[in-house]
Amino acid sequence: MEVYLDNSATTKCFEDVAALMTHIMCNDYGNPSSLHLKGIQAENYTRYAKETIAKLLKVSEKEILFTSGGTESDNIALIGCALANHRAGRHLITTMIEHPAVMQTMKYLEEQGFRVTYLPVDSKGCIQLEDLQRAMGKDTILVSIMHTNNEIGSLQPVAEAGALIKKINPRTIFHVDAVQGFGKFRIYPKKMNIDLLSVSGHKIHGPKGAGFLYVNGKVKIKPIIYGGGQQNNLRSGTENVPGIAGLAKAAEMMYADLDMDIDRIYALKQKFIDGVTKIEHVKINGYTGRESAPHIISVSVRGVRSEVLLHALEDRGIYVSAGSACSARKPQPSATLKAIGVEKDLLESTIRFSLSVFTVEEEIDYTLQAMYDIIPMLRKYARH
Repeated sequence: MEVYLDNSATTKCFEDVAALMTHIMCNDYGNPSSLHLKGIQAENYTRYAKETIAKLLKVSEKEILFTSGGTESDNIALIGCALANHRAGRHLITTMIEHPAVMQTMKYLEEQGFRVTYLPVDSKGCIQLEDLQRAMGKDTILVSIMHTNNEIGSLQPVAEAGALIKKINPRTIFHVDAVQGFGKFRIYPKKMNIDLLSVSGHKIHGPKGAGFLYVNGKVKIKPIIYGGGQQNNLRSGTENVPGIAGLAKAAEMMYADLDMDIDRIYALKQKFIDGVTKIEHVKINGYTGRESAPHIISVSVRGVRSEVLLHALEDRGIYVSAGSACSARKPQPSATLKAIGVEKDLLESTIRFSLSVFTVEEEIDYTLQAMYDIIPMLRKYARH
């Protein structure tokens, strides 16, 4: 039996998405900048994709910028805004548990002379609005707070943070990395005072190499990729039409039956948590109910190294992650786990399970039984 529980790393593509992309690559393969019929056909796909995504977010089609994924969206948002608004101030704010696409970009901006404040989080992985309020200043030009943490599934008070930011300084730009939240929650940037929103296609059963950045039409932002001036000069380069169309199709499908799908995933998550915590010295990191993401479960197993457990589960056909896949090739203690105060001996004994719309109850039962079998054996082996 094969059980894929690493959906926070990437997801299986919807068959309808793959079919649409194949059709475009093999039939409607024109360059959307070309003036002939093939070009117009390609442009129609990008136009429809903008309309689809804009409708889901309740924003204007002109405010959707297609990118290669979440990392590029984050880079454009942070670097583009910092460069465009540096005369108004050089202070930036983010959190201590951001994805490397934000964290490393902030480090780069520090090297360029910007000052960055990193907000702490509590033991469940959430910021405190009081800390954000204290950090805000007249020279704060940008705040970046993730919607859903990719390792422990904590949800940040994004709407409340947006309201607070605009109350203190209406000119401060608010960026939200929603790579793990889009497709699981309804996110309305205008209502939530979000100026910039990053999304990636391969986290919602769409293609890798496709994403988008919502850019509030009133925000000053500079491009970081130059060339032919596509997408209103904000992101040059021939548009990835199959990827863009596949991204929009996946988004449409994720929201078609959202409430029913999310209720089912939350139920599977709770079943897994109830089962796995029956094992001695197993701890769940972060919130476990609806205060957390429906699909992410961070499990610390005392006495068993995460890499050992990962491969033991792999031998049973179960695929999970030892933290974020973005740093999996270079193992190091998780900044998120350290930020929430996970004990030192558990930092290298934590596994992330992440579910999807494809996950079924039989897979959860199979995984729990594997954990019951494997963990006592590995602990016994580790003591010798």
